[in-house]
Amino acid sequence: MATERSRTTPVARVLQVCLHLLVAGLLALAVARAVVGRGDPLPVAAAATAMAAVYAVGPRLAAVRRSRRAAALWLALLGVTWVGVLIATQDGVWLAFPLYFLELHLLGRRGGLTAVGLTAATAIAAWSWHQHTFSLPAAIGPALGAAVATATVLGYQALYRESEERRRLIDELTAARADAAAAHHTAGVLAERERLAREIHDTLAQSLSSIQLLLRAAQRALPERTEAASGYVEQARQAAQDNLDEARRFVRALTPPALDGDPLPVALERLCATTAAHSGLPVKLHVSGDPVRLPVPQEVALLRIAQSALGNTVRHAHASHAEVTLSYMEGEVALDVFDDGAGFDPAAVAGRSGGDGGFGLPSMRARARALGGTFTVESAPGGGTALAVQLPVTEGGA
Repeated sequence: MATERSRTTPVARVLQVCLHLLVAGLLALAVARAVVGRGDPLPVAAAATAMAAVYAVGPRLAAVRRSRRAAALWLALLGVTWVGVLIATQDGVWLAFPLYFLELHLLGRRGGLTAVGLTAATAIAAWSWHQHTFSLPAAIGPALGAAVATATVLGYQALYRESEERRRLIDELTAARADAAAAHHTAGVLAERERLAREIHDTLAQSLSSIQLLLRAAQRALPERTEAASGYVEQARQAAQDNLDEARRFVRALTPPALDGDPLPVALERLCATTAAHSGLPVKLHVSGDPVRLPVPQEVALLRIAQSALGNTVRHAHASHAEVTLSYMEGEVALDVFDDGAGFDPAAVAGRSGGDGGFGLPSMRARARALGGTFTVESAPGGGTALAVQLPVTEGGA
C-alpha cells in the first residue's frame, strides 16, 4: 500500500499485490490447518475472517493513505484482530512477517521500528504460550523475520530516494537545456535582426538614395532635356533592378551579386563606376599589393563597408571626389575610403543609432569587429573624411 505522501511506482504496486496475496495465503493456510487438524476450526476461521475484513478495508480508506495517524489506528485494529488469530492458533505467528512491512511503510522509520519490535515480541510470546515453554529457536524466527523486513524496507526507501533525487536532477537539467535553447534562439534572432539591419542600410537604403537622386535629376531635366531625363530614368531602373537582386540575395544570406564569380577588386571597381555614374561624383579605386582571393565573409564585409561609406559620401559629404584604396599585405587586408567633403565630428555621431545616416558607422564597425578586424574613422568639419578597415587574412579560408 502506498501513501499519497510519495508517488506510487510500478515496482511499489507489484509489491503491494504480493503483500496482499501473502496475507490472504497465510490466513487461508491457518484456517486449512485448523480444519484438517485436531480441535475446533470455528474460532480460527472467525478470527481469520475478522482480520481479513479489517485488512481489506484499510487500503480502501483515503484517510489511511493520507494520514499517518489514521494509518496507526488502522494498524492497531489490525493488530487486535491478529492477536485474536494468535490466540486461536499458533499458525498466526506467520502473519507477523507481512505486518512488519506494513508498519515500516506506513509509520515511518521511528514509529515503524517500534511497531516491528512490539509485533516480534508478541509473536514470540504467543508461540511460547502455545508451546507452554520458551525456547531460543522460537525467538530467532520472528526476530530474524523482523530484521529481514527492516533491511528490505529501508533499502528500498534508500533506493527510492536516490531515484527521486536523480529524477529531480534530470528535470533540472532538462529545464536548463530548454532555457539554454531559448536563450540561444533569442541570440540567433537578435543576430539575424542585426544582420538584416546592416544589409538593409548598406544595400537597400544606399540604392534607394541613389534612385532618389537620379529621379530628381530627371525631374530637373524635364521637359527641356528629354534625352538626359531618359538616361537618368534608365539608370534609376537599373539601380532598382540591382537593388532587387541584392534584397533577394541577402535575405537568403548569399554572396552579393557584385561578387558572383568576380574577385573583390573587380567588384569594388564596378561599385566605384556605378557610384560615379549615379551621383556624378568622381570615385577612383587604387589596389596595392598582390591581390588574393579572400574568404567570402571578408570580401562581403569589405564590399558592404565600401558601399556604405560611398553612400554616406554621396548623401552627406558634398565632396568633389572620393578615393577607395584596397591594400593586400602580409597576413591582412586593408580598405581605405577618403573624400574631400564637408567632414563631421566623429564624437558627435558615435552614440547615435538610426536616423539619417546614424546607423552607417556602427554597422561598418560591427562588420569589422565580427571578423576580428579594426575600424577607424578620421574626420573634422570642413576637413574631409577618411575611413580605414583592417581585417586579418586566414590561411586556407578562400
